[in-house]
Amino acid sequence: QVQLEESGGGLVQAGGSLRLSCAASGRTFSSGAMGWFRQAPGKEREFVAFITWRRNIYYADSVKGRFTISTDNAKNTVYLQMNSLKPEDTAVYYCAAKDSYGSTWRGEQRYEYNYWGQGTQVTVSS
Repeated sequence: QVQLEESGGGLVQAGGSLRLSCAASGRTFSSGAMGWFRQAPGKEREFVAFITWRRNIYYADSVKGRFTISTDNAKNTVYLQMNSLKPEDTAVYYCAAKDSYGSTWRGEQRYEYNYWGQGTQVTVSS
């Protein structure tokens, strides 16, 4: 059984930093991709970032230059380093994983991922 477990969320002041972690168990994603999405109250879940096994990385425009996604394959874990946080970054952050992908995969849509974590709350105060 595949499980994704997020951690690292919390309350931080604007301008501060947090690092989210997502540990995968039950299988590896060494030929796939892992990503982060977020959902603010009353809004749709939106793409934040992904990283593929080829180390291709892509960010949403809203976080580019402030967030960094990385992986530790030995630990089967993906990280999201979030700097210069803003109140509008407040959301529940979800880890997602795709076990393998083809040439049409873009990685920005929820349906493109097979597995999801339960989410971790990030709150940025002004």
